[in-house]
Amino acid sequence: MITNYSSETFVDAFNDFKREAYRISKDHGFHEGPKNFGEVIALMHSELSEALESYRHGDPPSDYIPEFTGAEEEFADVIIRIMDNAHHFNLRVAEAVIAKMAFNESRPYKHGGKKF
Repeated sequence: MITNYSSETFVDAFNDFKREAYRISKDHGFHEGPKNFGEVIALMHSELSEALESYRHGDPPSDYIPEFTGAEEEFADVIIRIMDNAHHFNLRVAEAVIAKMAFNESRPYKHGGKKF
């Protein structure tokens, strides 16, 4: 169960990292000109595809951060892109995570009869 304390801590930490992800991205030229929301989503998809490919090939160590696997690195890239763009588009993603987890906890077992 998520407590108010853990929720507030998560939101505060996420928002701090969100600002930092945006700053790093901006400092490296990725916020010059307008951003297309569809392209932002496509780039997140590409990171997930790279995670899948790494996993399909035995999930070897990352070329850039070898203490982590390729899938771990690519998942991190997705989260960093989410944080960066949540800041850019002024989205309350951390708060939405808390709300969605609380909602999911209230759902029935394998709700909707989904196979996966």
